[in-house]
Amino acid sequence: MKWQEVRELFPNQFLLVSILDYHYENDKKIVDEVAPIRTIDDEDATREFFKAKEGTVVYHTANEKFVIHIRKDPLMKVRRLQ
Repeated sequence: MKWQEVRELFPNQFLLVSILDYHYENDKKIVDEVAPIRTIDDEDATREFFKAKEGTVVYHTANEKFVIHIRKDPLMKVRRLQ
């Protein structure tokens, strides 16, 4: 299902979705098609985001486009202690 269709069916809600198709534009993953799994209450969105399995994500339908920014540099470098 295209992201615009999902936005129309589930206006202004967090959703857990399975990503079916996407493409890359520079350091961004542009999601083209998703399969909605279920709606998520606002107060549970953060917890569900971190529990999401590979290939799924929690995203809000207020976003016109479904864009995931790819980080190429790690947030923290860990040095091995000897």
